[in-house]
Amino acid sequence: MTKPYEVNPAGELTIGGVTATELVQEFQTPLYVYDVSKIRQAMQGFIQVFEAANIDYVVSFASKAFATTAMYEVAAQEGIHLDVVSGGEISTALNANYPMAHVSFNGNNKSYAELELALDNGLGTIIVDNLYELHMISELAAARGIVQNILMRITPGVEAHTHEFIQTGQTDSKFGFDVNSGQAQTAYLEAQADANVNLLGVHAHIGSQIFDIVGFEAAAEKLVDIVHEWGFEPAVINTGGGFGIRYTDEDEPKPTSDFVTAIINKIQTKTAEYNMPMPAVWIEPGRSIVGPAGTSLYTIGSRKDVPGIRSYLAVDGGMGDNVRPAMYQSNYEAILATNPSAPTEQVVRVAGKYCESGDVLVWQQALPKTQPGDVLAVLATGAYGYSMASNYNRNPIPAVVFVENGVAKEVVARQTYADIIHLDRHYV
Repeated sequence: MTKPYEVNPAGELTIGGVTATELVQEFQTPLYVYDVSKIRQAMQGFIQVFEAANIDYVVSFASKAFATTAMYEVAAQEGIHLDVVSGGEISTALNANYPMAHVSFNGNNKSYAELELALDNGLGTIIVDNLYELHMISELAAARGIVQNILMRITPGVEAHTHEFIQTGQTDSKFGFDVNSGQAQTAYLEAQADANVNLLGVHAHIGSQIFDIVGFEAAAEKLVDIVHEWGFEPAVINTGGGFGIRYTDEDEPKPTSDFVTAIINKIQTKTAEYNMPMPAVWIEPGRSIVGPAGTSLYTIGSRKDVPGIRSYLAVDGGMGDNVRPAMYQSNYEAILATNPSAPTEQVVRVAGKYCESGDVLVWQQALPKTQPGDVLAVLATGAYGYSMASNYNRNPIPAVVFVENGVAKEVVARQTYADIIHLDRHYV
């Protein structure tokens, strides 16, 4: 089986052509590192599938997975659109000089101020989640004398095979207009009658880290069925993202091209059955673009051996820089940076430094012999690590480094203690 990492002739882990130990010497740990070439390859892989299908499309990076100025700059270079979910992500796109016409805005409770920011900066498409929001958009667009492009997010009643906390397409969800109750059709009729908005089409997102193509096919088919029932010929059908990636050997993801091809084929087949025009197909991959490209580097510290139970190997990061294991019981693979292929001599639980018993990065990992000061690399941490990071226990958030063609550049500076306390105000 091909290893999901690269080594140099000396057997050391390399990222983007630079050894992990060199990166640690320059930037310290904990450290988020991205191989930019892998990000570009993933983006181009999606584009190539659509180009081969010869249909109209948009590949929109779901930036909640990893939102930084540098990431948005790479997306612009590769011709990828952005999907944002907050005023902060909109502001980051503006800071990156990203073309705002290529941005879509998702979310179930967009504020008035966030919508003002979006409309005042020419944001391309707002994905409407509820009637309250539709009314705000109409009011704001009318006041500005513009017609705002929108998609309607609907919950198609499709449940993905994933963790229950990251299922979003089923009927019982905080997201989108419910179809079964008639709520979605009511919103559709209101949007069509509103001169301040231009309803481009419909949107659905069935969940995250999904390996089963059937769920995406079912959602695509359901979306076409729904718009046909309404008598609506959409210009756009957006099937969201959620394509699964490899975290450990237990994961067996299909190529992302298989998912996209299946979605395209299903929409083509269903629209042909109904004698409808083929709409543009939009997708929103996030994790599948940045997840495999990211590696988190840590320095090993203390160890605790509990006879007959397990051994804990502690590192200088943890749930503050990767909360997914604590939140979702997610698992990762860790390797020794200096010699990933060395024979394993121990099985440990990789724990963090935070004051929580659930602060775990890897639940069970076979490793070579280690000692304090060694560099441990946790693989495939490019999605939802930095973006969900916190200052819990008042620990600084690590730096982010991009590496490409043997050149490393810090694109987000490491927080300092001064950064953490600079918004504090004295009470006495």
